[in-house]
Amino acid sequence: MTHKVLFTGKTHNTNGRDGGARSSDGHLDIKMKQPHPAAENLFGAAWSACYMGAIEYAASLKHIKLPAGVAVDAEIDLNLEEGSYFLSARLNVSVPGIDPAVATELLDDAHNICPYSKATHGNVDVVTTLI
Repeated sequence: MTHKVLFTGKTHNTNGRDGGARSSDGHLDIKMKQPHPAAENLFGAAWSACYMGAIEYAASLKHIKLPAGVAVDAEIDLNLEEGSYFLSARLNVSVPGIDPAVATELLDDAHNICPYSKATHGNVDVVTTLI
């Protein structure tokens, strides 16, 4: 099976007093003296953006017009247990104006579409809540 690369994100990260992260296209250029908690914040921003796009795509497949105001609030926890680090996540999703049962279906479908959800499936404890 041959796949088509749609986009490659390239970043350069440094640490220390002048540390930061910069993407090769210049769209991301942030200062961060320590990688943590920036890593969890950046992961949450990337995952929630991707997940929102997956909700929109799932809605389009079902011919559902989403209203303005769809939002995803991601909370990414860095955990430590018995000397081992791991992540857990909560995705709090608002889909105003859509029947809650239909919105819940879209959220479930989005997890099967979103590459971040696929990558974390079985590796990260995720709770998705329709708010």
